Amino acid sequence: QVQLVESGGGLVQAGGSLRLSCAASGRTAGAHAMGWFRQAPGKEREFVAAISWSGVSTLYADSVKGRFTISRDNAKNTVYLQMDILKPEDTAVYYCAAAGRLAAVTYEYAYWGQGTQVSVSS
Repeated sequence: QVQLVESGGGLVQAGGSLRLSCAASGRTAGAHAMGWFRQAPGKEREFVAAISWSGVSTLYADSVKGRFTISRDNAKNTVYLQMDILKPEDTAVYYCAAAGRLAAVTYEYAYWGQGTQVSVSS
């Protein structure tokens, strides 16, 4: 079992930045690819970014490329999502998730956090 806890959400003006963190715990917490997804009201959960176990490989949704950066610190069992040049359309609940391999689809992810709210005002 892997437990995931997100933090770092909040309210920010358009053009601003936030950094989300996801702390993983459990016996195999460090042995997973990690991803960030988001879900806005009335919409389906969508992929944002993912990073391999080693941190060498990353994936990004087209909508966040060049603005968001995913990274991880395996010594701390923590994954980060640096979000810059935020837009109102980035407003959503952001979820951290763990998977057996690098992937951009929800069904590959077996473990999920509770989510953290990100709100971007115009």
